[in-house]
Amino acid sequence: MERVAEFLPLYDEVARCNRCGFCQPTCPIYRVTGKEGSVARGHHAQVRAVIEGRLPFTPRLKTSFFECLLCRACVANCFPAVKTHQVMVAARAAYRRRFGQPRLERLLFHQLLPSPSRMRLLLKLAALGKLAGLSRLAQSLEILGWFGKRISQAGGMVQDLPLRSLREEVGRRVLPSSGPRGRVAYFFSCGFDLIYPRVGEATLQLLERCGYGIQLLPNLCCGLPPYSYGDLQAAAHLARQNLLIFREAEVEAIVTDCSSCSSFLKEYPQILEDHPDLQQEARSFSQKVRDLSEFLRAEELPRPLNPFSHRVTFHDPCHLSRYQGLAPRARALLRAVPGLDFVEMPEADWCCGAAGSYHLVHYDQSMKVLERKLNNLEKTGAEILSTSCPSCMMQLSFGMRSRGYPGRVMHLAEILQEATSPPG
Repeated sequence: MERVAEFLPLYDEVARCNRCGFCQPTCPIYRVTGKEGSVARGHHAQVRAVIEGRLPFTPRLKTSFFECLLCRACVANCFPAVKTHQVMVAARAAYRRRFGQPRLERLLFHQLLPSPSRMRLLLKLAALGKLAGLSRLAQSLEILGWFGKRISQAGGMVQDLPLRSLREEVGRRVLPSSGPRGRVAYFFSCGFDLIYPRVGEATLQLLERCGYGIQLLPNLCCGLPPYSYGDLQAAAHLARQNLLIFREAEVEAIVTDCSSCSSFLKEYPQILEDHPDLQQEARSFSQKVRDLSEFLRAEELPRPLNPFSHRVTFHDPCHLSRYQGLAPRARALLRAVPGLDFVEMPEADWCCGAAGSYHLVHYDQSMKVLERKLNNLEKTGAEILSTSCPSCMMQLSFGMRSRGYPGRVMHLAEILQEATSPPG
């Protein structure tokens, strides 16, 4: 049987799995499917079997390779700390090289994400199409087959798509170029630029009120979406372009309000490991990247703070908590707001099932993962569910609407923006 060369670099990593099974109770997908092929131990066994020539590398492995959320819950509970998330991305990359890439996926990663203007046009068309009910037509014509058979249901995740992006909104006003506390660059995430521009507005106002000058640059997508699907070429291209865009930025920090972006931007040296000429620049760039919850400190918020008289709980995005270890920082900021009744949610770091576009491609499984999160939310009695990832916001808002839960989702920046708003 053929030994697959693309998998050979993974052998030492997967061989460290001792098959203890501690990954099983922590894996959201295994808890849904109950299948060994859905959990880290099963993934490692499959990859090892392919390397050793005991298992043929066929399209039958696609489900196992691509259904992982990359949430790293297994890594956090693995005694040898096998990097399952990296194994899965490498397996997906090998799968795409062997069996090809869907046309729509390639269009998105190679033509749309590298062009913010094309992305804006696409979202405007999507907003108009949603108003006209065209998503159901697209489903019936199988136009969006890459997103799976449940695109109509998944299309309901966003109630309203804005007709103006964050970049378009902030282009109409002048931001301070300097401030008493220094100057930062704001990194536009795709989600907050195109779907939730109100979050970006809140972040920019908050940074300004905290005394920072702000530089806006025409950055591209961070590269996490193609990376997660195994398109390492597209991810590296976006990383290179962003390094070029920020090369002349004279700022103390590169701040983003998207925890997925902040996590991935910090990994640029690894993403560009095949480009030794860019390693020093990638390290310098990544060392400046700060998640908003990491950059702001409670004692730096302008006083007096307005009371925020609501019961609030916080959902830990996987890229905030397990990838960056910043969940305590977000809570410290929330607890600094007077009147805010913070209540901890059981399993606050349990993945909500969004995982970028996972909820579009694997709708049914995603909804089953979400159900556990909503059950835990109900135990808190919170009026506000706060988080810091646009994909999580979309998933959680949809789940709360579907269940009829009497609350709403707010980004951390939105709460802090209200707390720091000047009187009147």
